[in-house]
Amino acid sequence: MRHQKQKYKLGVSPSHRGSMIKNLAIEIIDHGQIKTTHTRAKAVKGYVEKLITLAKVDSVANRRLAFKKLNNKAAVQTLFTEVAPKFKERNGGYTRIMRMADNRVGDNAKMAYIALVD
Repeated sequence: MRHQKQKYKLGVSPSHRGSMIKNLAIEIIDHGQIKTTHTRAKAVKGYVEKLITLAKVDSVANRRLAFKKLNNKAAVQTLFTEVAPKFKERNGGYTRIMRMADNRVGDNAKMAYIALVD
């Protein structure tokens, strides 16, 4: 049975989807917020939140697990030194999705900002 196995397909192959979510997560960690389609924002939200929860406990094992997920040393460093300490006392809900009123010009896709909660 496939209960609770839903993924956002995003119209791409599984390998491309994994790379896209990984790249979106790196950009959120580096910049604090990004503008993307609403569906992509919903797809990357859980990925980023699990990384921040992992980074709240700074250990070599957790850094290696985060590097395995992101494959970017600079993003892992930023995650553990700047992002995660801000959320030490928070038990989840580290990101916020804010929908935009205007859709994308080319294909009328619904756009949104996904940002870290301050």
